[in-house]
Formats: sequence, structure tokens, C-alpha cells
Amino acid sequence: MTTLNNLQTDAKVVVEIDRYGVATVTLNNPDKHNAFDDAIIAELTSAFSSIASNDDIRVMVLASTGKSFSAGADLGWMKRMASYSYEENLKDANALAVMLKTLNFMPQATIAKIQGAAFGGAVGLASCCDIVIASEKASFCLSEVKLGLIPATISPYVVNAMGLKACRRYFQSAERFFADKAQHLGLVDEVVSPEALDEAVDGMIRTLLANSPLAMRRAKTLAFDVAYQDIDDELLQDTSERIAAIRVSEQGQEGLTAFFEKRAPGWQTDSAENKSKG
Repeated sequence: MTTLNNLQTDAKVVVEIDRYGVATVTLNNPDKHNAFDDAIIAELTSAFSSIASNDDIRVMVLASTGKSFSAGADLGWMKRMASYSYEENLKDANALAVMLKTLNFMPQATIAKIQGAAFGGAVGLASCCDIVIASEKASFCLSEVKLGLIPATISPYVVNAMGLKACRRYFQSAERFFADKAQHLGLVDEVVSPEALDEAVDGMIRTLLANSPLAMRRAKTLAFDVAYQDIDDELLQDTSERIAAIRVSEQGQEGLTAFFEKRAPGWQTDSAENKSKG
């Protein structure tokens, strides 16, 4: 993992953090269509963990260089795995599972920026992000069964993103589908022209930076915690406690006061407004 202000580097994973608290993690292996192996998975895990522990970072963008977002597993890595024992394969799969879980549960808002093909494990990366913005040229494929494999490690996140019925089809068919279909299935949130992709991502960043950093983190946790729960007295008490706690927090008080005083809250003045000017 390398932290730089530009992508003039041979590093396969590049992390950039700007002064507004936006981190960009870039897969930088375009000659191999940003395919990943065990080393890149370790670098991504390290990058996601480092960002997750940094309270100054408010948004993370997952992007890549070149024509493709990611071809999924690197062919050389797959060839090595074919000769692994069950125990070695299990260890290898666990490393990927940890990386995906780290990405999925990052406290910051996460955006996947998909400019091209996203195959196999790359669909898992997109599914782990809160917001997916894709070019009209983006395409997706859960291609594992073509190789006699299954999309096991990514499956919890893909099923959550696309739904059971769609996954029953695409896990088995390995059909390639494009951004408009991915949006219909729920995998992609927004589809734009290739020329508009950068601005669409920047616009979403500005939208997120306008919001309370603390409230966004608490809201993301809330979504995970209340999903698929019974609406019983315990859940009602829990959600009531959460809103009471955020109302009396420093940012809750600032947000309410700013609203009634018809002014921008402090976090917006310091971040979203300045970034839009930059």
C-alpha cells in the first residue's frame, strides 16, 4: 500500500487522503485489468483497516485505473490455488473474507466508482460499498461457475445487494450484465455517461460532506443493526435511545441550532462548501 498525491507509482494499491477527509483507495494494476491476488488482498485489508480507524476520514472512494474496474481473481493466483491443499485454500479464502468484511463494515461512507468491467470478486467489492456509481460502459459478471467454482466468499454481500432471486439466476448462469441491469437489480445506485463519472462521484462526496460526520456513522450502524429485526419493544427502546443520544450530542446540538438559526453547521462550512469551491 502506498500513500501518494498522484498515481505515478508501481504500487498495486494506492491510497490518497485529501484535506477534506476523503480517502481514495485505487486499484492500480491496469495491465491485468486490476485483478487481485493474495498480496493485493492483504494491501486492501491494510488500507481499509487504516482508514476505518482514522476518525478524520469521512468518506472513502474505491476506484481503479485503466479500462476495467477489476477482473476479480488474478489468473496466476488462481493457478497457484489450484495446487493448494484444502487447508491452504481455506486460509486463502479466509483472507479474502476478512478483506470483504473490513470493507463492508467500515464506519465511513463508502463509494465504489465503476468505470468498466467488474467480474467475480469485484462484484463483491461493489456490493460491500454503501453507494455504487457506474459508467454506462460498466459490466458485471459472477463468472465463478464457468471455472467450476462458486462465488462463496462474496455471496453474503452480493445477495444483500441484489436479492436472493437475482442471485439464484446469476450465480448459476454466469451471464454478463450491464450497468442499467445492475441498477435495476440494486447492485448499482446511479448510472452515468463515462464522461460524467468523475463529477457524479464528486457530487456524491459533496452531498455526504454536507452531513454530520457523527450522525452518518451512527446512521450506517443503525441500518445494519435494525435490518431484518422484529419490530418489538426491545427494538423500539433501542431506537429511542439512539435518537435521544444523538440529539444531546455536540453535533446533534450544533445541527439543530444551525437549522433554527438558518445557518450552515460547522462541519458543512469546513468541508462540503470548501470542496465545492475547490
